[in-house]
Amino acid sequence: MASHSTSSTTVPRKRSKTQSEVAVSPSFDDLPSSLLEVIMSRLVLKDNIRASASCKTWREAAVSVRVVETHPWLFCFPKRGTSFELLDPLHWKTYTLNLPELADSTLCYSRDGWLLMRRSVSKDMFFFNPFSRELVSLPKFEQSFLVIAFSCPPTSNHCVVGLVSSLRFDVEDQERRITISTCHPGATEWITQESEFHSVFLWHDKQHSKLFYLHNRFYFFHCFNQGGGSLHSFHTSSRTWDSHYAYVSSEHQLSYYQKASFLTEKNGELFLMLTSGNEKPLIYKLVSSNWVKMSLTELDGLTFFVSFYNSELRNNLPWMRNNVYFSRFGYNRKSCVSYSLDESMYSPCKEWHSWQQLCPPQSIWIVPPENVLDYL
Repeated sequence: MASHSTSSTTVPRKRSKTQSEVAVSPSFDDLPSSLLEVIMSRLVLKDNIRASASCKTWREAAVSVRVVETHPWLFCFPKRGTSFELLDPLHWKTYTLNLPELADSTLCYSRDGWLLMRRSVSKDMFFFNPFSRELVSLPKFEQSFLVIAFSCPPTSNHCVVGLVSSLRFDVEDQERRITISTCHPGATEWITQESEFHSVFLWHDKQHSKLFYLHNRFYFFHCFNQGGGSLHSFHTSSRTWDSHYAYVSSEHQLSYYQKASFLTEKNGELFLMLTSGNEKPLIYKLVSSNWVKMSLTELDGLTFFVSFYNSELRNNLPWMRNNVYFSRFGYNRKSCVSYSLDESMYSPCKEWHSWQQLCPPQSIWIVPPENVLDYL
């Protein structure tokens, strides 16, 4: 019986293009990887992500040069004791730090991974890095103050701390007066001065007004009674206030306990967010000494992190774009309450009656070091 021979199926292999064929009909597939990486590195984040979906070669090139900013973590103070919670809002992971150095101290501000603290009894002020455990002392400040901020890490020679301690109306001179004090690490005392304050309204509550340092100036946002406010700047070198100010009126008529303002910067530009417990946040950018309201398209994927004391802004967080993250835990204590600017809704969905529910004074955003897990 004759046996049938098994015939094998031959799969044609893709023939590589010759140099002459490439020259006649060039294709993006023929770009060398080094050149492709250069092209991808020139793209903004959203275009980098879109290009990476084209093919495997483009994805590898795009991912290799993609720059994703470090997002801040939520640092939470306990009601008692020295066990502090640290929450990563992206990966929903919570860690615990035991920091006896912060016992009997109150939180004032945070920037660049450092906390600004004040002893409850002695009124001594100090910087503290909860990751490296470094502590830098400042002169004590006996009086109460409205708002406080600092420019950069206390390890820098350019670090300066500023606070506004009072706003008042001088009946005799018929002038509004503001008192500001500054100092720097290594100083033995604060430098305090009172100046005329150019503003239509006199409203001074630290829960509503904000202070932020940028371009050798302390910017003071003076929040008004029914929403909105005016921005004033203090030059640290000349120790003078600008006579002009940028005014913004709120579209929401808010009660005393509802309104809130948040001041921050990105790439040297100043941003302002006004919000309440229920309304959609209003976001403005300072352009030529005027506040310009930003549309969703103009925001272009920005991510806001706001708290009772400070605010952070990012624009290269692909998984958190077009969101506002508040310094409050969600129901499961693993995620933060957030507001989607795309969907115009809170997560978790709830009727928030005041901004203090969203930004309790026991928590603050802090920028972790790149090797943060080595400290945990």
